[in-house]
Amino acid sequence: MPANVDQQAFREAMSRLGAAVNIITTDGPAGRHGLTASAVCSVTDTPPTLLVCVRRDAGAHDVLRVNGALCVNILAGRHQNLSDDFGRHGIAVEQRFAGGSWTQLTTGAPVLIDAVASLDCRIARVAEVGTHSVLFCEVAEIVTAAQPEGLIYFNRLYHHIGSPLKSPDEAYA
Repeated sequence: MPANVDQQAFREAMSRLGAAVNIITTDGPAGRHGLTASAVCSVTDTPPTLLVCVRRDAGAHDVLRVNGALCVNILAGRHQNLSDDFGRHGIAVEQRFAGGSWTQLTTGAPVLIDAVASLDCRIARVAEVGTHSVLFCEVAEIVTAAQPEGLIYFNRLYHHIGSPLKSPDEAYA
């Protein structure tokens, strides 16, 4: 039996859990689509697997399921506007993709060329929990940028972290 927890209190508490901002993309028989997501988590490294939680009423949900493949594109601060585009309802799919430069890897899912990291995956299993599907994704290929930086969503705001330094001396100037 579920605990008697107020939905708004739960949402407020979860807003305090900082999370990386990602654009989840797919392409295949059901077409090209994408959405912004922060509910992404490593599951295991043997085999390399992660999970992505997607609302079942999201426009990309059924497209992801039919295509059976996705790419988790981990964003940097410079991608904040792109994150907004992929997170807004009513923006056409072509418009979402117009804000970035894309390529593809093993699965054919769109890969953001200047992402901090991109994990190209095949969906191995799906679990339904409440309003969401939890997609368990086996990683087929990985690309990472030379400089680690990130875009975090915390307390309903974006935060840029790990901006690259030009040299160790500039860190203390």
